[in-house]
Amino acid sequence: MPATPAWPPASTPRLFVDMPLSAGATAAIDGAAAHYLLNVMRLKAGAPILLFDNRSGEWLARVADAGKRSLTLHVDRQTRAIEQVPDLWLCFAPVKKARLDWIIEKATELGVARLQPVITERTIVERVKRERLEAQIVEACEQCGRTALPALGEPVKLAQLLAKWPADRALLFADEAGGVPLAAIAAPAPAAILVGPEGGFTARERELLLDNPTTRRIALGPRILRAETAAIAATGLWMAQHGDWTGSG
Repeated sequence: MPATPAWPPASTPRLFVDMPLSAGATAAIDGAAAHYLLNVMRLKAGAPILLFDNRSGEWLARVADAGKRSLTLHVDRQTRAIEQVPDLWLCFAPVKKARLDWIIEKATELGVARLQPVITERTIVERVKRERLEAQIVEACEQCGRTALPALGEPVKLAQLLAKWPADRALLFADEAGGVPLAAIAAPAPAAILVGPEGGFTARERELLLDNPTTRRIALGPRILRAETAAIAATGLWMAQHGDWTGSG
């Protein structure tokens, strides 16, 4: 007797929709998402698609109607409840376009709860396009299977960030001047990682950071890392020690 094929298939596309989902609901899809589903994925009526809404989890839907430029989807059933990601913030100085995109994409895949741009004295890129970063977040979530989007903070100056810093959240400061290996620090959630710009932090900023009682200086190995490499390396190390990579949630 032949085995029953998996349903939905592993190749089923995933799509974020900014609306509450429930069994029996319908969703109208147009614009770039419709173009991708119709002209790249070539979905027809009856085809399955996975939807997530950043509210209730992931849902299996099917194409009820496929037009030339839009689709109507019918939601059948829930496949997963919304996930609870580890309470880790990634605070980073914005870098040039392609490298910033890489930070957003990989940090989202790794499971951070919040992405926080920080303007430092040596930050070269002080203005970021929020719409672009949001699009990167959504695309990364669609690809990696996340059901909850990471929060995206507005850019804030370092002094302002520290002035309102939560007393219960460890601030893991990636200091190019040296520190304790992250694996040797017990800093479970709630926690945050802070990495600086290409030129590093100034002496005044380092003093400000070290005056913060929640700050813990961390080192990321013997080599000089690019800002984007440091951000993702530190995130991976923390997830392996305290995050959902451990199997403990």
